[in-house]
Amino acid sequence: MAFQAEAAGAVSALLDRPRRPRRRIVLRPNLVIGGILVLLLILGATFASLLSPYPPDQMKPMIRLQPPSLEHPFGTDIFGRDMYSRVLHGARIALRMSILSVLLAAIPGVWMGMLAGYHRGWGERLLSRVMDAWLSFPGLLLAIVFVARLGPSLNTTVIALGVVGIPSFYRMARSGTISTSHMLYVEAARASGVSNTRILLRHILPNLASPLIVLLTMRIGTMLLAAGGLSFIGLGAQPPLPEWGALLAAGRDHLDTAWWLALAPGMAFTLSVMGFNLLGDGLRDLLARE
Repeated sequence: MAFQAEAAGAVSALLDRPRRPRRRIVLRPNLVIGGILVLLLILGATFASLLSPYPPDQMKPMIRLQPPSLEHPFGTDIFGRDMYSRVLHGARIALRMSILSVLLAAIPGVWMGMLAGYHRGWGERLLSRVMDAWLSFPGLLLAIVFVARLGPSLNTTVIALGVVGIPSFYRMARSGTISTSHMLYVEAARASGVSNTRILLRHILPNLASPLIVLLTMRIGTMLLAAGGLSFIGLGAQPPLPEWGALLAAGRDHLDTAWWLALAPGMAFTLSVMGFNLLGDGLRDLLARE
């Protein structure tokens, strides 16, 4: 009877104990605004063919350099092409170039950083010195030299920006791997005979997910702007592709008479880069609280 009373009292105490309040996720304004801008960019790039009223390369010399109107919301260019349709199709090119260049930088950069942080030694020190020297050069200047050497094109621009962005992912992965490789569960996995590759993929890489997501998001905006800059100076997308940087370059000679030629792609650049930056800031704040 005494045991039953004690058990009943313990159960009653557990039931009466105040429950720990659940952590409520608070969406910050930068996360919401950035997410909306990025979502609009993705939707515009995905459904550009459905949303654009005209083909992006359709020329109508009779309506050249018309200002914005209901029929042509962003006006027309010097060949009578609808700027609204060209900006929409340019979103597809800009998003593809930025995502591919970031992935091209992230995959080798993260893997080399994990290997360097896990296998400490002279190889790690040598590779780190190479990456530090790599970062000492201006990234955009290296991309310009790379593209000028191989020839301007979309593929060359993607490769150049991807190669330039490797050191940033290397440093992030290396520092995260160094701090994670001394955790107890990593030491236990190593002591139980788990292979190094499995430890890196199953135990260390998941711990890099949060900073990697934030860095990926912010680097997409940076690469988008860098790709547009290369196209603006003639080393990226070539006419008649409706890339935003090329559209800006075509409109700079008509700023006094046809301001809308530069306004539309300029605003697309501004809102897209701002969206990725705000989204990255919001994700960093959200993941830091968990």
